[in-house]
Amino acid sequence: MHKQQPVRFRKTLLSVLIGALGIGQVAMGADQVAPGAPGAAPFWSYSGKTGIGTSYEQYKDGRYSPQAATGEVSKVWFSLAQGIVTETMFGLIHEAQLREMQLVIQGPDFLDLEAQDTDSEVQYLSVDGEGRPTSLAYKIINRDKQGRYEIEKHVFTDPDANSLMMRVIFRSKEPGIQAYVHVDPALGNDGSGDSAFVDGQALYTRDGEMTLVVKASRPLEQPTVGFAGTSDGLTDLKDGKLDNLYTSTGDAPGNVTMLARLPQTGNETTLDLVVGFGNDRQQADRAADATLARGYAKVLAHYNGEGEAIGWQDYLASLSGLPAMYAQSTDNGKLLNVSALVLKAQEDKSNAGALIASLSNPWGETVPADKGTTGYKAVWPRDFYQCAMALLALGDRETPKVAFEYLKKVQVSETTSLKQGDTSAYIHEQKQDGKAENAGPGATGWFLQKTHVDGEIEWVGVQLDQTAMPIMLGWKLWQAGVLDDAQIRHWYQTMLKPAAEFLVKGGQVKVGWNDWKVVPPQTQQERWEEQWGYSPSTTAAVIAGLVAASELAGHAGDAEAAKSFLGAAKGYSDRLEATMFTQKGSLGDGRHYLRITQNDDPNDGAPLLDNNSRPGLPEHQVLDAGFLELVRYGVRPATDPHIVGSLDELDSQKLPENLKVKYLFSYPGVEGEFPGWRRYGNDGYGESEISAINFPATEAPVLNSGLRGRVWPIFTGERGHYELARSKAQLPEGVEALNAEQLAKLKNTYVKAMELFANEGMMLPEQVWDGVGNNSRHNYVKGEGTDTATPLAWSHAEYVKLVRSLTDQRVWDHYPVVSDKLAK
Repeated sequence: MHKQQPVRFRKTLLSVLIGALGIGQVAMGADQVAPGAPGAAPFWSYSGKTGIGTSYEQYKDGRYSPQAATGEVSKVWFSLAQGIVTETMFGLIHEAQLREMQLVIQGPDFLDLEAQDTDSEVQYLSVDGEGRPTSLAYKIINRDKQGRYEIEKHVFTDPDANSLMMRVIFRSKEPGIQAYVHVDPALGNDGSGDSAFVDGQALYTRDGEMTLVVKASRPLEQPTVGFAGTSDGLTDLKDGKLDNLYTSTGDAPGNVTMLARLPQTGNETTLDLVVGFGNDRQQADRAADATLARGYAKVLAHYNGEGEAIGWQDYLASLSGLPAMYAQSTDNGKLLNVSALVLKAQEDKSNAGALIASLSNPWGETVPADKGTTGYKAVWPRDFYQCAMALLALGDRETPKVAFEYLKKVQVSETTSLKQGDTSAYIHEQKQDGKAENAGPGATGWFLQKTHVDGEIEWVGVQLDQTAMPIMLGWKLWQAGVLDDAQIRHWYQTMLKPAAEFLVKGGQVKVGWNDWKVVPPQTQQERWEEQWGYSPSTTAAVIAGLVAASELAGHAGDAEAAKSFLGAAKGYSDRLEATMFTQKGSLGDGRHYLRITQNDDPNDGAPLLDNNSRPGLPEHQVLDAGFLELVRYGVRPATDPHIVGSLDELDSQKLPENLKVKYLFSYPGVEGEFPGWRRYGNDGYGESEISAINFPATEAPVLNSGLRGRVWPIFTGERGHYELARSKAQLPEGVEALNAEQLAKLKNTYVKAMELFANEGMMLPEQVWDGVGNNSRHNYVKGEGTDTATPLAWSHAEYVKLVRSLTDQRVWDHYPVVSDKLAK
């Protein structure tokens, strides 16, 4: 939530005198301009989202277009947190236009803000007969902690317009309680360059020509605009009374907010609020007016997909794999439905197939909003692969294909350039030797670390798994019949062959700051974007990608390339243990896979880089579960002694807290304990265990400041996949399937754990609180999601894939061809 820092300002003599006489509200002049520019410093919103939403739209020829819809393609996304509407995007999925919209409740002796002064409950407006959500339309109920009022809100978007609809039902038990709507815009993806004005009974914000308008089904009362913390309506109410009404913030841009009183009727008032968006005022007005004219019932029915309208219910009905998967959940499919909706919702509609990592900005309430930031609302090919594979597991055969074809947009070619320099945040960059920007891309074929959905480059580190995974996805889509023979030959020649050649040869990269010679399988950054070297998880993907590329090359008649790719994969596989498995570690029996090593001697105890406030430790002290990806992709069998032998160290509960990886969680009313794992020992990507501060947003972490990465739900899913593979591998000869008891044990351990990690809106987080260190800032409950990124698409994807794997009794994204080819 945006933290207001109210600054009291002097009221006019007239308003003070009239207020003292009890005459009531003073309406200021028609052209009253708010003072106090630019207002308080803006921040983004709390990142622990309890819901996200957008309308479901259909493709036409692999694109979103009005011809595929009944009207305009709606390009509005919203999120919910702390009982209110938070970041709302328009146009591109990463372009926030609104930081928050909430009610302010004024009584005779109190002033409440919904986000901090009520107890909140979130529900779904559309569910099936089994209680499974069937649409991303929400009912929020916020109750006053003293029982004086209750706010019910229904939130969704209009599939036929660029607008957000929020029905407000306000119930008060005491006379004299007034409700106001407070709107904190951030047009153009920042909160510092806006202006605002009132026209009629509507509230407007502009940044250039881009416009946001708030209208209602009945005229709003006492509308006012101002600068946050100095002349806005909320600051005025905090002074005791709304008696400074401003119709404009004038020509000076700044951090503006808007406020208006809701027209109330008795003890219960129902009102529809609509936020319209447009590239100019006419478009914004047209969107809001059209939504109000259609009305609540019609807009919601279309959003849900009721009757003849196409909406979210139709998308769920199209998922051929979903019905059979319900039996392998422990909540009767509720989180499965939500995961399907969430994964599809996090696709950009101007760039079809662009799947983002999360509709959130980690630790958002402490991230300055004075300039644009994408946060996790961007494309990483690794997260992208997880989402596409999960959608395929659900039975969606369109989105993964469109997504795969999109990947060409973010592959480095001879024309790739970075004119304005890399904007890499310090938490991910590995600027070597202070190298400056270069004119050309150098080696090509690899996939960019992080981009905007339109392909604009943001981060330029080389992560070899992100170059392997598009090849793996293409092979899977071909095997599934989603890509036919002609299509896969085309994509092999134009996208996948260059990627595979880079995985074999590497080369000198020259993009932005990045001037680095890549020598595979050594990667410039592993999957956590923090260290260079030899990584088991990265190498697993590289080997799988090259074997898949060899198969595709053979299909395309490219025999020389097929031989080269397979030869490289076998070479990397042959040296896995010699380069990444230590025989002389300091933990357990000293024999285990390393998280990463920066040379080809895993026994020398060389130090890793300092990172995220944590000093670099000897490589043999830092454990992670990345080696399990070797089993997942078929590089090593589940019973391989190096794999099995590494589990004791990984799971040890005797490790020092900083090096410990595995944690157990219990929940009230739920029998048993449930496992979770951190990314790795010595992880610092999280809140400080010393001071409880969030991970810093704008400056490099201070060394030894106690930042600590917490438990990630995805690793419970990864471990569940491994345990499924191991259970199958240990079956007696002639037995091919697990029995009901074995399957139930896996389900009730790993599937249930992930379901318990979800919050009340069934959003799965990036991290959950592990119970270690100072908790005074947020007062998290152990096992509850933190303020990192919620929902994380990868978390939902891993959950979906785990359930599909148990349904099939085989790991969904396993590559049997890898183990077959490596064995020959």
